[in-house]
Amino acid sequence: MGENNYAKELDVAVRVVHMACSLCRRVQEGLVSSTSNDHVKSKDDDSLVTVADWSVQATVSLMLSESFSNQKVSIVAEEDVQTLSNSDSVGLLTAVVNTVNECLAEAPKYGLQSPKEALGTSQILEAISRCNSTGGRNGRHWVLDPVDGTLGFVRGDQYAVALALIEEGKVVIGVLGCPNYPRKKEWLNHHQSYQSIPKMSDTSDTWEKGCVLYAQRGSGEAWMQPLIHGNKKHNWSNSAQRVQVSAIDDPALATFCEPVEKANTNHSFTAGVAHSMGLKCVVFPLLFPTCLEFKLFFPLHG
Repeated sequence: MGENNYAKELDVAVRVVHMACSLCRRVQEGLVSSTSNDHVKSKDDDSLVTVADWSVQATVSLMLSESFSNQKVSIVAEEDVQTLSNSDSVGLLTAVVNTVNECLAEAPKYGLQSPKEALGTSQILEAISRCNSTGGRNGRHWVLDPVDGTLGFVRGDQYAVALALIEEGKVVIGVLGCPNYPRKKEWLNHHQSYQSIPKMSDTSDTWEKGCVLYAQRGSGEAWMQPLIHGNKKHNWSNSAQRVQVSAIDDPALATFCEPVEKANTNHSFTAGVAHSMGLKCVVFPLLFPTCLEFKLFFPLHG
């Protein structure tokens, strides 16, 4: 990933997001195939929270604390443990504990250290609770959105794991994990549903799904790595490829993107804009509802 002032932070963040994506894929596959909604709860603001939200937050908290044990790790994240601590959430809490321990056991596959033994309920609840920093313009803060696009996650569609590092009020590292995103251009037309995309073996070169993208402030570059599938050996040093804005300058050949959620955009208005500009290529969804959110987690320039 190159030598720079944030070499270790970027390396750890990318590996941790790979872990989180693997966790999310397992949870989503179980959620999509299950007829039960025991692992989905509603927060006070009526947004959905799944086992994945709490499990990713716990995993990221534990891995960052382990990797930077010589620092005071400040993490800003969404979830608290109030719902998990309720007496009627015993099954949900058990699922979170099991999911986190399964993920942590795979840490060596990602070049990270796993705990010597399975963690208990109190340790995992404490890890989730640690992510209660309020951030600020001073100091160093990690910012995590465990599952960005929970509605898409629940219905088996697109979502992202987003992790950023802010130092002295500036975003210096951004990492995005997109577990369901097709990296082959020919599969873009199948974006509508995770379930509609053909399932092929992990050894297939034809079907490649999922990626982790990352960037560092001031580099002017962004990079993408394929997700690790199954037990395939991952070549960390050679797996990344540079990503950049398309060189196409003919609007008729450009690809038009908009948020998939109707609440985040006016589809009829954007369709009119696309038509007036002569855009003809398929519309496919952005993973982020706002440009501001994308910029927060994906810095490029100083």
